[in-house]
Amino acid sequence: MGTFILRRTLGAIPLLLFVSIAVYGLLQLAPGGPTSMYLRRGAGMNGDDLAKLEESLGLNEPFYVQYWRWLGNVLQGDFGMAITSSRSVSAEILDRLPNTIYLMGSAWLLTLLLAIPIGIYSAMRQYTKFDHAVTAFTFIGQSIPTFWFGLLLILLFYMKLDNPFTGDPLLPSGGIRTIGEDLHGWAMVKDRILHLILPVTMLSLGWIAWYSRFLRATMLEVIHLDYVRTARAKGLNERVVILKHAFRNAAIPLVTLMALDLPALFTGALFAEVIFSWPGMGRLFFQAAERRDYGLLMAIIMITSVLIILSNLIADLIYARLDPRIKYS
Repeated sequence: MGTFILRRTLGAIPLLLFVSIAVYGLLQLAPGGPTSMYLRRGAGMNGDDLAKLEESLGLNEPFYVQYWRWLGNVLQGDFGMAITSSRSVSAEILDRLPNTIYLMGSAWLLTLLLAIPIGIYSAMRQYTKFDHAVTAFTFIGQSIPTFWFGLLLILLFYMKLDNPFTGDPLLPSGGIRTIGEDLHGWAMVKDRILHLILPVTMLSLGWIAWYSRFLRATMLEVIHLDYVRTARAKGLNERVVILKHAFRNAAIPLVTLMALDLPALFTGALFAEVIFSWPGMGRLFFQAAERRDYGLLMAIIMITSVLIILSNLIADLIYARLDPRIKYS
């Protein structure tokens, strides 16, 4: 196992190097640049001032010089400065990361709590009314554009429906908390939960549809295999047969799907965070792209690349745990 992990880790180094070169090159080729915002009307900068700014930031140097300087700093743990905010990139990320983990973790937890039981029960009750209802839900959940669903939630629960006791909108339209109110105790918890409902609902719909549908399909393949029939013939409880024998093997493909979504705990959800004004990583990435902040973009993309490789490694290790027949030597 240790040899497998070491081999995968060493193999990731040239891959990450290639990704960094490709992304850095694409950012350099993109129109505009980090200083383009100063060319807008009212910025108060002329051509000479802009040239001096680019020289001070090293933006007038050749591509390979800028890249090697960036790579050397990253290897020392320094992602540089965010040009638009004059703060370190690490500080910008650390400010937004807890909010993204809070949002994405809540959505992911809700998804697992609902998708796994729905997928298992739907497979065990194949072609029943419940199964048909789940099938219809999964098709709808996979088909609805995420951004459209988020806007629909705001239209319904913020603009149309009111709280019958206070007359205020039923749910807040965005943000992580109510601004301008000093809340404590249960009032603060309630306020955070209310702000969480709409973005979590938007994010969870697609995930629940995908995971439950995928698990239903894999469960249907597993429950008719010989080892499941043998477990039933031994007189084991049906719950033990399903959860310990059938689900354990059916979950292996699901782990792959979940591993691909795991980096979203860091990167956030761009549509959800922009639509609901959530101060997380997805919104930070959007703002960095809008302002051509190359240092911030590179940091987010490279950390995401590392997390994708790490999540796939974790998925491989979970395979071996779920299925003893899988060996890594």
